[in-house]
Amino acid sequence: MVLAWTLFLLYLLGTSYLGWLGLKKTDGFSSFAIGKGDLSPLQVGVTLAAATASAATFIINPGFVYVDGLAAFMHLGLSVYLGFVLMLLLLSFRFRELGSAFHALTIPDWIGKRYNSRNFSLYFAVINLLSFAFIVLLVGGISIVMQQLLEVSNLVALAITLVFVTGYVLIGGTYAHVYTNMFQGFLMVGVSVLVIGSGIVLMAGTEDFWGAIAGAGEGLMGYVNPESRFFKDVFSTYIAGFCIGGALVCQPHILTKALYVKTNREVGRYIAIFSVVYLLFTMLLLVGFWAHVAVPAEALTDPATGLFRQDLVMTAYLKETFPDWLFTIVSVVLLAAAMSTLDGLLVGISTITANDLVLNLLRRKKEGDEEKQLRLAMRVSQLVLVLVAIAAFFVALHPPQLLGIFGQVGVYGLVLAAVPPLLAGVLFTNVHKGLVWAFSVLALLIHFTLYRYGTIWFPDTTLAFANPGVTAAIALLATAVPSTIISWALRNRPAPVKD
Repeated sequence: MVLAWTLFLLYLLGTSYLGWLGLKKTDGFSSFAIGKGDLSPLQVGVTLAAATASAATFIINPGFVYVDGLAAFMHLGLSVYLGFVLMLLLLSFRFRELGSAFHALTIPDWIGKRYNSRNFSLYFAVINLLSFAFIVLLVGGISIVMQQLLEVSNLVALAITLVFVTGYVLIGGTYAHVYTNMFQGFLMVGVSVLVIGSGIVLMAGTEDFWGAIAGAGEGLMGYVNPESRFFKDVFSTYIAGFCIGGALVCQPHILTKALYVKTNREVGRYIAIFSVVYLLFTMLLLVGFWAHVAVPAEALTDPATGLFRQDLVMTAYLKETFPDWLFTIVSVVLLAAAMSTLDGLLVGISTITANDLVLNLLRRKKEGDEEKQLRLAMRVSQLVLVLVAIAAFFVALHPPQLLGIFGQVGVYGLVLAAVPPLLAGVLFTNVHKGLVWAFSVLALLIHFTLYRYGTIWFPDTTLAFANPGVTAAIALLATAVPSTIISWALRNRPAPVKD
């Protein structure tokens, strides 16, 4: 316990110092939001990988692989990875070019300027509030590890997490996010190599390892798992995973990384670095298989309720596999993994609320000093950080049963709304604003309606509507594809008039 607290406090001190360095680089609202374009491809690539992997990859998703087997690994791992990297390549270069020309600070800001519409930007500022669900997922994941590591209550773990992360983001903005994520990202690379190495040793030392996994449950080694609630057919497992991987690029803290650098060549370099590092992180989902051999069933039981807890799979595996001192070191890095995405989301939600909601409304009056408005936006951004932290604290005190699903439902809605205008806006010069706006709203309606009523309306289908990736994929195919085709057909029409 002394070692755990010592290492954790050292981590807090190191991260706080990096947050202070971020403060020294931040001289206004623009640098708080996206920096000054002076970050290197290595910094951005590692930061992006750390921000993308987060608590879901390191803590939550191995539990889905433990329960649902190979199908869960193919969906959450390889399918999502491929879709993500391909969409990142498709959008990032042109997004940076237009964003630089527009002086855009956020995705809603980019969309509003690309379509010459403040109302469109305001719409996305409101939609962005759905990212709160993912913030709750991350805070809950951090709390799970912190309770195991430091032997504190959920309440204390939440308080430490939110006060600390909100504090360094509050003072340093994007630079604090990048500097701390670089530090956290390299820690995550080291731990990933260590954990994957332990799994390779386990497989080599276990006779008929994959046979043992197959014997642990029906469907665990099938490319689809008919017994699963989430991955029981090809569409739910592969097509949905690929589609949602692509859509996730449109998260506020992901695509805007292209605005952190000055040239498309640097964009290509950071995407290459990201692709290698994130693939390494994705392989940690294999812990879900290894835990069947290394972890006794009782280690995955909640002592308070006596119920199975799949979100304990990663921490239980580490506890069974590594000596106490090494488990402590690895657990501190797991906390860093979760915090690396949390700080990016907090920068995103606060910046968007200030720039695309508050400033958007103020500028409609066409009066007032611009410098004063920017100072106000900075203060509002900081206030939003505090309010979001307080709200996340109270929701995470009594978290949903499946944190991963709760977070996915909200964030998938956010990205689905953004895909039609981003995709058409990047690919074509003249795009009809009303068209992509209508498809954006339709994507939201399809996703949330099918998630709520899909199994009721279609009781005989094999589609796993309990998996938000399935409802999101259906919504994406029903909106992004036709909106892109129609935009291509109408590409020579005049640009829409500003509203």
